[in-house]
Formats: sequence, structure tokens, C-alpha cells
Amino acid sequence: MPVRSTADLARRPAGLDWRRYVIYIAFVAIFVLFAVLLRHDGFLSSNNLLNIFRQTATITVIAVGMTYVIACAEIDLSVGSVAGLASVCSAMAITHYGLVAGIAAGLAVGLVVGTVNGGLVSRLGIPSFLVTLGMLGIAAGVAQWITASAPQPILNDTFNLTFGGGDLGPVPGLLLWMAVFVLIGAVTLSRTRFGRQVLATGGSRTAAEFTGINTRRIKFQVLLISATVASIAGMLYAGRLQSGRFQWGAGDELSAIAAVILGGTSLFGGRGTVVGTLFGALLIGIVNNGLILAGLDSSQQQVIRGVIIIAAVALARKK
Repeated sequence: MPVRSTADLARRPAGLDWRRYVIYIAFVAIFVLFAVLLRHDGFLSSNNLLNIFRQTATITVIAVGMTYVIACAEIDLSVGSVAGLASVCSAMAITHYGLVAGIAAGLAVGLVVGTVNGGLVSRLGIPSFLVTLGMLGIAAGVAQWITASAPQPILNDTFNLTFGGGDLGPVPGLLLWMAVFVLIGAVTLSRTRFGRQVLATGGSRTAAEFTGINTRRIKFQVLLISATVASIAGMLYAGRLQSGRFQWGAGDELSAIAAVILGGTSLFGGRGTVVGTLFGALLIGIVNNGLILAGLDSSQQQVIRGVIIIAAVALARKK
């Protein structure tokens, strides 16, 4: 049996990247903490656990798209407003033109916004932070303008059942949407050429270009994906709540970014994990749910969520 030297033993712990597993450790720890402290408040009831998944599902869908953006060393602050705009456009189109037109209108919002964001960043070289910050205001303003701040009811049962309002047996439809996006996102990022190009572009754009990767195209594509996914999330809001409103998705960009960073994706690009993003989103959902059951008011909950975002950024580091 070979004998390991002291130097070998000393080197092994140093090579372990604990940040890769911190989200899973934190998830288990916080879940157990709330399970013990709130055991008499119904935290572990099946209805409450399903409610956590329902509340987390739409954020998770948005965060999957955000994972690609951040892994590519970019940022998208417009996703929440895009979700709200997509919800109202879908609702209005369904009312006047029917189901197919409503779905097409919602998707068109994401495609148009993603094309504009991606084009300005990849072709004109404008920082994605500035472009998407501006688009946040544009999308929110347009959604409020075209609806006169009024909710747009959706009376189409097929749309409502398909986009988040229905269940498949005991499984909520939103969970199926979340599972599909996480599965596709995880496989694409870790197992495909496109995923490797995204990570390479985020790790070092210059090195990626030397290997023949069209980094402009990759940046365009990840921003297009992010906006399109956000528009689908907006339709999930609309289907679940049976209406389109410009408020849907407000602030979701912060929750999505926190979920992505907590999940292990580097804020500086080059490293990303969709499965980690899922656990990051679930962690935020558990914290939100636990704080509500504990009786904290909305302002106190907002403080805690802010602490989570700061912690997420603090854990981020350049490779």
C-alpha cells in the first residue's frame, strides 16, 4: 500500500474548491433550521413545500437564462420587466386574436428585446449593464403605457392550464416547466459545443477568439436566450395568475442574479452550473417562505433578501 507524504496530504485540501459545494451545504442547513424552528407552523407540510416550488419555479426559469449571460461575463437587468411586458402582450393578444396569437405575442417580446440587447452589446460594444438597465425602464414603461396600469384578464382556459395554472396529477404544471428548463439548460451548458463556447467566452474573450470562437455571436445569443426565457416566464406568471400585469416580474432580475451567483456561477464569467442555479433559487424560496411563516413583515424580508444578494456577490470570485 503506497504511503502518502505529508506534502501530498497537505496539498489535497488546498485543491478542494469549497465554493463549488457551498450552495448545497447552505441549502441543507437552512432547510433543517426552518424545519426545526417552524415545525409547528406547517413548514414541512406537503402543501407548503409544493407552494415553495410554485413560488420558485418562475424565478428558476428566468435564472436558467441568466446563468448563460453571467457565465459569459455579461449581465441582464431587463428580465423582470420583459416578463411583465410579455404577460400583458400575451393577455391582450389572447383577448383580441386568440390563443396562438397570444403565445406568439409573448415570445415576440423576448425575441425583439433580446435582439436589441444582443445587437447593442455585441455589435456596438455598449456594456450590457447599461443596455439592459435602459431596457428595464423601456419595457416596464411600455407595459404600463399600453395597459394604462390596468390588469389584463385572461379567460382562455387552455392558456391558463398550460402556462402554470394546471396540474399533471399531483404535480403542479409550474414544476414541470421548471424541470424542463433546468434539464435543457444543464445539458446544453455542460454537454454541448455552444455551452463550452459560452464558458470560454466568459473565461477569456481574447483566448476564445484565438481558438476560433465568434465571441460577438455568443454574446448576442446569450442575451437573446435570456430575454426569450424571460418572456416565457412572463407567460407563466400570466397563466398562473390568469392575467397580465406590468408588475409581474418586478424585481425578479435581482432574485435571478442572486440565485445564479449563489449556485456557483462566477460573476466574472467562465464558470457556470444550471443545477447550482436551481438550488440557489430554491434556497431563496425557502428563506422567503420561512420568513413569512416566522411572522416577519415585508420590510424585514426585504432586508434579509438584500443580505443574501450581498453574500452572493461576496462569494463570487474570479477564476
